[in-house]
Amino acid sequence: MSLTPRIAALVSRPQNAWNLLAESTKLQRTFQFKNFIEAFGFMTCVALRAQQMNHHPEWSNVFNKVDITLTTHTTKGLTEKDIKLAEFIDTVCTKH
Repeated sequence: MSLTPRIAALVSRPQNAWNLLAESTKLQRTFQFKNFIEAFGFMTCVALRAQQMNHHPEWSNVFNKVDITLTTHTTKGLTEKDIKLAEFIDTVCTKH
């Protein structure tokens, strides 16, 4: 899969970049916060947007760390929804 400019921008940042996994079919990123409450607030924000988009991330949370993987299961790859959600998550992350 060739990278679109928007996917390339997500994965090329020196810090806090998204990682391409599974032959470029998934985006993954780990977020770390000061405490559980900040991590949970971040997840709540993302959950509300994901529900609006009807596009839900794979994620896990342990204390102050949130691991997120984005992919579109119906196409078995990355779609515009994944990119839009990743871009939204990046904006929410800077607020927490």
